Parts: sequence; C-alpha cells; structure tokens
Amino acid sequence: MLKDILTPKKVIFAPTSHTELRGQNSRSRGVTLVCGNLTGNSRQDISGVSARVYKNGTYGFSSMAEYSPEAAEAVLRAATENADFMSLHINKGKPSLPIVTGGNRILETDIKDADQKVYIDFAREIDNYIAKKYPNLKSRTVAAREDSMEKLLRISDGCDAHTCLQRSYVYVFLNSETTSGAPIELFEAYGGKGAFEDNFKDPQELFPKIDILYEKLMQKREGVYADAGEKTVILGSMMTGMLAHEAVGHTVEADLVLGGSVAAHNLGKPVASEIVNLTDFAHTAFGNKTPLPVYVDDEGVIASDAKIIENGILVGYLNNRESAQHFGMQPCGNARAWAFSDEPLIRMRNTAILPGTDKLEDMIASVEDGYYLLDSNNGQADTTGEFMFGVCMGYEIKNGKLGRALLDTTISGVAFNMLKTVDMISDKADWYSSGFCGKKQPMPVGMGGPAIRCKVMIGGR
Repeated sequence: MLKDILTPKKVIFAPTSHTELRGQNSRSRGVTLVCGNLTGNSRQDISGVSARVYKNGTYGFSSMAEYSPEAAEAVLRAATENADFMSLHINKGKPSLPIVTGGNRILETDIKDADQKVYIDFAREIDNYIAKKYPNLKSRTVAAREDSMEKLLRISDGCDAHTCLQRSYVYVFLNSETTSGAPIELFEAYGGKGAFEDNFKDPQELFPKIDILYEKLMQKREGVYADAGEKTVILGSMMTGMLAHEAVGHTVEADLVLGGSVAAHNLGKPVASEIVNLTDFAHTAFGNKTPLPVYVDDEGVIASDAKIIENGILVGYLNNRESAQHFGMQPCGNARAWAFSDEPLIRMRNTAILPGTDKLEDMIASVEDGYYLLDSNNGQADTTGEFMFGVCMGYEIKNGKLGRALLDTTISGVAFNMLKTVDMISDKADWYSSGFCGKKQPMPVGMGGPAIRCKVMIGGR
C-alpha cells in the first residue's frame, strides 16, 4: 500500500490556484500459453508522483518516476512554476474552477499479490484440459492477467482519496476451421474485479464454461454468412455495451463535444426511442457494484452517476471540472488518468443502456427474419456516431426461432439514428470489463446493458 507522503506537502500548495498532487502505483501481471508453450511471462510495477496546477484557464503539470517526499515537493514546485508561466504567456482569462465538496475516501482493502507461479500453473491446467478434451483444435491460447492502479490523491479543494482499482481475467482463445477450410476463432474472458486468487480458486470451475465456448465454436464451424442489408436484429448485452461505449459514450465526452462531435448539437433533443435510457455509472448500478467502481476521480470529485440519455432525450455530457463549468453542468467524477505521468482526461467508467421490461425469449419470438448477435471481436466509431463493429458470434432468427450460427460479419450505422429504431429492451443487463478504452491513454472501463431489438445494416459474405 502506498505510504502517505503527500499530505505534509499541502502546506506548499499555491494559495490561489487549484492544485492536485497524486502518487500512484500501477501493476500488471501476466502469462500467455500458446498451444502449451509459454510465450509470455511478465511482471511490471511502475510508481511515481505528479502534480497539476490550474491558473487562469491553463494547467501546469509535472511528474517524476519516483515516489518520495523529495519527488513530491519537486513536481509540486515545477507544476506551479509551469502554471505561472502558461498563465503569463497564454492567459485565457478564465475564472477559477468551481469548488466541489471535500472529504476523504480511504482504500477499502489492501492490494493482494500472487507469485508468478500461480498464474503459470493455473493457465497450464486450463491448457492441459483443452488439449486433452479437444485435440482436433487448430490452436489454442490461454492467458492469465491481473492489473491494478493504486492512487493517493491530495487536492487543494475537493476530496482527498486513497483508492484502488484491481481486476483479473483468464482469456481463452480457440481456433478451428469451417467445413470449407476457412479459419474461425472464438474467445471468452472470465473474471472481473478483484485479485487473481480471489476470482480463480480452482481451474476446474472454468471447465464447464470452456465446454460452452467449444460448443459455440463447433456451431460456428457449420455456420452461414448473413444476408447483407438492413435487418431486424437483437443485440446481446455485449454488443449493446459496445454501442453504448464506442458509438455514444465517446461522442458525449465534453472535450470531444467541444471538438465538434455529433452530441454538440443534440443536447435536449431526441436521439433514441423513448424507451432508451443510458447512463455512465460511477460505482453502483441495478442494485449491485459496477464491474469497475470509481468513487473519486483524479480531480478530487466524488463520483456520481452521469445520465446521458433519458427517455430517448440526450440530457448530459461527461465532464471534468473545467468543461462542467463551461456547459453549466455538474461534474460527476469522469476525470481519470492512466499512469502517474498522465494528466487526467474525460473518461467513461461503467457505461450501459438501462434494462427494459421485455423477456429475451419474447424478443426472439417477435422476429420473423433477422439475427441474434452476441459477441464482437473489434469495433470502431467516430465523433459523428457512425460505427462499425465486427460480429464473431451470432445466430439466424427464422419465424421466431434461433437457427444456424453465423460466420464473422459486421454491423454498421449511425448511433443516434439506429437507437431510434429500438422497440424492445430485455429486463436483464450484463457487464463486460476485460478490455481497455484507448482514448489517448489506455483505461479499464466497464460496459454493458440488456439485449435490444433494433434495425441495423449487416454485412454479408
């Protein structure tokens, strides 16, 4: 756990400027087995301290790859000097940042660490199971991962905090080929928030889940291509999460709004059907903890939920303190930094469409000729809301019943147009948090939601 060497330095904060002093330890652990061969074996710990000072609309920032009282004082003085210099030469004449509620948020649990042998042994047992039970696979990959960010934050005004975000996952990739000889692949990520040894006590607990993954791969082996064109589809919760994060969430990040995203001209306007609600959750959703809870952001703002779409209307943006002041909104704790040497950016946390009232089985039964799209292996979107997502697992729907599996395809559209076609939303939501958002800095995020019925363009052969 990071020792508090920062609090004594608050006495030298610039009295008339907003100041942030942050110590951080970022840690990653990982092993990778490809067809039984250990191809990756890494442990990384990165610690340091940074300071950021706001003055007249400009920031001064400094960081040092050392966590010590001397380093804390050095970056604090350098950031203050940088802010004075920037203010003198690029004085934007902006007012002081709005003061937010203070307090103190303390780390709830210690960070747990495991020997590298724990990851290797676990991955090897998973790999041995796959190799023995499914010898006809073309290849297989098993990866065990854990990463964490521990932060100690001291703020001139706002919430002092000591927080930790820790997660661990096992990734399984299975490769085969279709009856015509074309390569196919499916993967699944198992795990979530917490230390590796908390999430993975016995490799055998994953065996039934791997069996399901293999069964899907064999269905895909006999799969067919989708018919290209606009189709009625049901997006599973993973696909809904991709849509919420990539095609909507990024367009409402206030820095991108100021850069001209599609959301800049749609605040207060309908951007989805009336049954669609979308929120960036801080730490609690649907009565449970989110997969990656955020309690305080890196500007010292106590995190709260940020509503984005309410009853089909775009009602808000994701902000830091400065953009919230510009738009006359309340900051909800969306300023997050990846490494100690990074400045906080406006980032999502746990972004999801809210559940509706429909049953998934009724949604499938309502489709005469369409598709049930479950998983994606890639995706992209731009600030116009235009998106294209790869679909690596899905099924035909014929006369209200699931049919054959699909071979890889794509879906595309413009989010604020496509969301207006949503006419059914399932009553159950699922979360996904095994990847990183790549906006300038990587960042662990959660995304998810219920299944939704809508119309979308789908690719063919």
